[in-house]
Amino acid sequence: MKCQHCEKPATFHITELTEPDGPKVLHLCEEHARIFLSGEGSSPASALSGILAKQLKMDKAAEEIAASDKKTCPVCGITFAEFRKGGRLGCAYDYIIFEEDLEPLLINIHGALGHTGKIPTNRKGSPERQRQLAQLRDEMKKAIKKEEYENASQLRDQIAAIESGTWAEESESDEEGFESFQSEPPTSASTGPSTQEGVDTDELDRDDLDGDDSPPTPKE
Repeated sequence: MKCQHCEKPATFHITELTEPDGPKVLHLCEEHARIFLSGEGSSPASALSGILAKQLKMDKAAEEIAASDKKTCPVCGITFAEFRKGGRLGCAYDYIIFEEDLEPLLINIHGALGHTGKIPTNRKGSPERQRQLAQLRDEMKKAIKKEEYENASQLRDQIAAIESGTWAEESESDEEGFESFQSEPPTSASTGPSTQEGVDTDELDRDDLDGDDSPPTPKE
């Protein structure tokens, strides 16, 4: 069925019950349905217009969802439609590719996009380092949107290096102590005169030190 005002397919079928001669049926396309809704706001059919307006918004939302479902991550190949069905992302880059679609979900679940409040006492990494990580992630996000994947990979490696450094902070003091221990020269167990089998070489007879291979004899 075509629209009563043009040749486009009629997608809205409106029945007005306010006519004295009985119900009046309108077959309109989306464009003329919008015109009808905007012109009938003050008429008795305003309640019906409100219902149709909601339907139009739902249709528009459905179109936006369909467009979002076609988005594909160039790294892992997952689509947003697959994420909506399975509930799992394919890689870390998905948070950047699907950012506009994920933000409303995160706000709905957590009430915010970022942490607000006190920082846990056992949290590793200084605030300066956290800000540096946030800046690098933002630069990586922009690089991916520009399809500069080589630059994005370098930024990813920088982020990984900084994050691994935060976890190594606890062992730094132990490593420094171990290195200082290795650098210290070993000390001799005894600094006194050398002995052999409990015999003091100072008390040996000179005759016993003439180069003979026999063991020295202690002086009586």
